[in-house]
Amino acid sequence: MIKYILLGIIQGFTEFLPVSSSGHLIIMQKILGLGGKEIGVSVVLHLGTAFALVIFFFKDILDMLRDTKTLFLIIVVTVVTGVIGLAGKDFFERLFTSPKIVALALMVTGIILIRTKRVMGYKRDMLDIQDAFFLGLTQGIAIIPGISRSGITISTLLFRKIDKKTSFKFSFLASIPAVFGAAILEAKKVGAAINTEFVNLFAGFVFSLFTGILALWILKLVLDRAKLYYFGYYCIIVAIITLIFIR
Repeated sequence: MIKYILLGIIQGFTEFLPVSSSGHLIIMQKILGLGGKEIGVSVVLHLGTAFALVIFFFKDILDMLRDTKTLFLIIVVTVVTGVIGLAGKDFFERLFTSPKIVALALMVTGIILIRTKRVMGYKRDMLDIQDAFFLGLTQGIAIIPGISRSGITISTLLFRKIDKKTSFKFSFLASIPAVFGAAILEAKKVGAAINTEFVNLFAGFVFSLFTGILALWILKLVLDRAKLYYFGYYCIIVAIITLIFIR
């Protein structure tokens, strides 16, 4: 159980901090000897952080449901992400067993985050359909393990001159349908994992939920202080260590 609790804590922090939860989970599952269960474990832990999102952004979700423009934009993001996810499903799944691919993707994430240092001062707080399209595109690309979903989507909005607060909030609101949708698509693998590891997975789920809420609070604070690029250096360091030590 300790292994799954550790994975839950890692998932909770890395899902929302821009360092790639899927990448960290794959690396840790190799270290902890949980190979072969990558997809099922990953989806259950992602559900924990999905519920953390619902709790953290509960008021914003209620506001969103009364705002037809925001709902429309999130539908656009979800459709674009869904098309990429479904079209590349088999390809993406194969990447979940390759630490080397994770390391290379982490380097890409790191470079993108470091470049956000130059785009923290914009004030635009209204998104349009082009913003939603590009957000959906990068959220779809973030299925690749090692590409941080939160990192690349927040960065996308910052590069499109959206202010920090709006980038943070919309990035996560737009991720909720994608996360729950991915869980539904992988229901069989989740079911197989639960049948053999229910108690362990439940423990991981609970820890991913609570650490996820904490991580959201930390990221909001870091973004308010325009220090998102710090995480880029971390991603590059982890990528180099992975390439050297993990096969």
